[in-house]
Amino acid sequence: MDTQSLARVVPGISSLEKISDNSYKSTLNIGVGPVSGSFNGHIQLDNIVEEKSFTLKAKQESKIGNANAAISIRLVPAEDSQTAIDFDGDVQLSGLMASMGQRIIGGVSGTLTKQFFQNLEKELETNR
Repeated sequence: MDTQSLARVVPGISSLEKISDNSYKSTLNIGVGPVSGSFNGHIQLDNIVEEKSFTLKAKQESKIGNANAAISIRLVPAEDSQTAIDFDGDVQLSGLMASMGQRIIGGVSGTLTKQFFQNLEKELETNR
């Protein structure tokens, strides 16, 4: 939940500024196929259950369209003192992003998810 850690872990974040408890002003640079852009908006962490779960909500706007996302994340105890991450989410696109991106959004979300977990692994290794 640390601002600097979140900025390193979430793909595409170029700027993240805490504006209140669990609320952040953000700038993301993300491309969807041939369309890319800089998005400005907010990230909010809701429904926080300490050390168990939270919901990440993002509202981002740009010249090429808007993106709204809600991602539920649960931390689940696993074998050998490990933790599994269970997540599910919904993303809605509008504008040029929606018209160009709908065909490839599955691949892009898969890529961003993979980047998130790679970044998370690096962050955890750094903080051991």
